Amino acid sequence: MTQKQRIEAFVALGELLASDQEKIGRMLQHASIKNPWYTTENTKKQLQALSSNLTLEKLMRWLAPYPDIQADKTVGLILAGNIPLVGFHDILSVLVAGFNAQVKCSSDDAGLTTFVLNELIEIEPAFAEKIQFVDRLQEYDLIIATGSNNSSRYFDYYFGKKPHIIRKNRNSIAILTGTESPEQLKALGFDIFDYFGLGCRSVSKLYIPRDYNFNSFFEAIAYFSSVKEHYKYVNNYDYNKSIYLINGDKHLDNGFILLKEDTRLASPLATVFYEEYDQIHEVVAQLETKANQIQCVVTEATIETSIPTFLLGGSQCPSLTDYADGVDVLEFLFQYGK
Repeated sequence: MTQKQRIEAFVALGELLASDQEKIGRMLQHASIKNPWYTTENTKKQLQALSSNLTLEKLMRWLAPYPDIQADKTVGLILAGNIPLVGFHDILSVLVAGFNAQVKCSSDDAGLTTFVLNELIEIEPAFAEKIQFVDRLQEYDLIIATGSNNSSRYFDYYFGKKPHIIRKNRNSIAILTGTESPEQLKALGFDIFDYFGLGCRSVSKLYIPRDYNFNSFFEAIAYFSSVKEHYKYVNNYDYNKSIYLINGDKHLDNGFILLKEDTRLASPLATVFYEEYDQIHEVVAQLETKANQIQCVVTEATIETSIPTFLLGGSQCPSLTDYADGVDVLEFLFQYGK
């Protein structure tokens, strides 16, 4: 296959994922049963986000700096499963660049990745020789592995001798100025509640100006109150609320999300930590020291930082060049694929 053929196949896949074909509906229903976190609404949202990047113009612009190669090398992919199809960008990068993909799906994947790649093979049968699903990686040349801080130590031990990208836990944060409109605060709700806050691009921490009034924030995010209807989410909400009450921890509660003052970045599910600030530049300086723990920042303020930054509501819709952990996967592949 040429690069052009690979791109055209992914464009066709994007059109399929954005469609309302019956087999898409069956796949969404099946996934929601196997993994209750993968609700039909959330998986459909992810499919729409992925398909929006699978256009001819976007893919060609993304790949323009790189040569058209047909690599004999195999990339081992260890995928996470915290949100639907979270590993798709890695798979896309490997296959569209001309490499072979040896894919180890998460046990939480609910068959989504297999479904999508089988559809890709149906569109372009030549991909059948480029994709292999495995329970254990073997005979690979490069590694891209995504997991927790604990699993990253395992990955380093077993895969560290090969060229690799190994990802750890990251969280996303929001910086508020206190001048945000109701619409902007509602947009922040998507950064917090999309995928139940399970993704590395989900906002788990707010930085707020001192003496910030949370009333407008709570009013704006009332739109997301239906999240409490999901039994797994509300179980986490109830558990964390009971812990804070038993311990006498100061917190704010609107009935479906808990806000707790805390200096940590990673908050429990159904909880968002917050921290007050006096000067926004001090927040930015502090975040720079923790850049390797942060996936992205959302804010309406104009700030200078090396951390990827989006407007409120933009964290969950990365472009093709918004690489996880800021590591350019295409550059990595072509560096070792020559």
